[in-house]
Amino acid sequence: MIHRFVRLTVVTLILVSAPAAAQRVNQMPKASTAPFSVVEASIPELQAALAAKRVTSRQLVEQYLVRIAMYDHQLRATITVNPRALADADILDRERAQGRLRGPLHGIPIALKDNIHTIGLRTTGGALAFADLVPPYDATLTKNLRDAGAIIIAKTQLSELANWVASDMPGNYSAVGGHGLNPYDTRPDPRVGVDDGRGVLSTGGSSSGTGTAASFWPGDVGTDTGGSVLNPANATMIVGIRPTTGRLSRYGVIPITADQDTPGPMARSVTDVAIMLGGMEGAAPDPNDPATTVCTPPPGREYTKFLNAQALKGARIGIPRAFFYDTITAGTSKSPRGGLSATQQSVMREVIGVLKAQGAIIVDPANVPSVMATNGEDNFTDFPFCQTADHARGRDAKCSTVFTYGMKRDFNVWLASLGDRAPLASLTALREWNLAHQRMGAIRYGQTRLDLSDEMDLRLDREHYEADRRKDIRLAITQGLDVALEGQRLDALLFPGISGSDMAARAGYPSIAVPYALIAATTPANQPFPAHFEPKPRPFGVQILAGKCAEPKIIALAYAFEQATKKRVPPPGYP
Repeated sequence: MIHRFVRLTVVTLILVSAPAAAQRVNQMPKASTAPFSVVEASIPELQAALAAKRVTSRQLVEQYLVRIAMYDHQLRATITVNPRALADADILDRERAQGRLRGPLHGIPIALKDNIHTIGLRTTGGALAFADLVPPYDATLTKNLRDAGAIIIAKTQLSELANWVASDMPGNYSAVGGHGLNPYDTRPDPRVGVDDGRGVLSTGGSSSGTGTAASFWPGDVGTDTGGSVLNPANATMIVGIRPTTGRLSRYGVIPITADQDTPGPMARSVTDVAIMLGGMEGAAPDPNDPATTVCTPPPGREYTKFLNAQALKGARIGIPRAFFYDTITAGTSKSPRGGLSATQQSVMREVIGVLKAQGAIIVDPANVPSVMATNGEDNFTDFPFCQTADHARGRDAKCSTVFTYGMKRDFNVWLASLGDRAPLASLTALREWNLAHQRMGAIRYGQTRLDLSDEMDLRLDREHYEADRRKDIRLAITQGLDVALEGQRLDALLFPGISGSDMAARAGYPSIAVPYALIAATTPANQPFPAHFEPKPRPFGVQILAGKCAEPKIIALAYAFEQATKKRVPPPGYP
């Protein structure tokens, strides 16, 4: 029902505006007769077309709306389309005609994950309890984007409440939006037990990269607590930046935990995410988010000046071989952990060859000590975050309570910020609402993670949580990434696929995902696909990670790698 409404709304917006749009087209200076298409168009290409009067912002929005209307029933990439998108485009067109440009995103449509506040547009978090929530204030990053000239075109599908509802809930599913699908294979999973509508190919996390991959918009904003910018970027063959935690304000974003939450830009190129990052960042710290004092923005919040195709020359790039590339037996495990498949190993050998050819100094191995530690207390892989019923309060000594505790603390603060717009008063009230509305599909996969969070006592469990947070920092930073980066004097570490995303999130360090290959999908030995079913190739990229506030460095390195390879392949079937 939701997506049928979205498509009808999009078509209505276009049809109603068609006569006025035609009149505007006739009045435009005929600087070029060549038609402009938004398909695969970069933000600089959109900017150039607008400057050359080949197209207006309204016409860009119209093209994107048509694509949403044509293809979103296949992907379910949107939850809500902004009914004011065309009117917002008209305002920005008038300002351009008057010689006023707000910033680097003037007239450029951008989508937001549906846990980011937008005045006048509902913010559901994918939860039925918030299906009609229209927040009373913009998220700080929403305001920053609008100040930079962006048009908020839509709110994207997400894993409900950023995947903090149930441990058995599939990624990119929400009660409001259903199952979001991957444009590289939109078929449902045919295997018994998981044939519930989820896609055969994962979308990678709680943020949606599908609409960006299919050119529904040039870029979108995700949020990352444990990998939900890096992972979906990798899964949909786009670029995503997980910034240093605190570089971008989280005010007005439905939280999991302030210890690890951050928004992040997602687009089809390094150039585009660099432009978006500058548009999302504030010129000064946000008084509503104390963590925003952690990094100083570059002058003018201009990240494109770091786009250097020669940046790999002389750069010291570390290969965290143990666990992330090769299997290792360590910690409490008696059997090998981690490692890559033969196909993935071959891809990464090729990637390392590219880096060497571009002049990088490869330090191999540059291992992360905390994944090699033989003592379980010092081993990163022996300390997952608490998330299942086995991790209930009192049985959570061997997992991190940072998510469970942080959600109870920060979610209730967020609800209070809504004032009289808040549909519910607390996390407890949300759980009760979900139980009362089970027959409506509120919690199709249960609410284990919400239960774990709500049973936390913010006073009595504080010491336990703080100890866990210290341990996360010790294993991720002081006995982890910092040893590898500083001990080998590295500019960055190179991780395969999404393998470093959890460590990056716990450390709060910046990391960027860059597309590289399409590889054969592996068939799970314990649950193979039916004999007649052939999985399609899936995206597999790389992750470049550096220390706190090192976004300029990872952008430079990622851009040089991207320009040397240019391996991104658009998803088929979305011309």
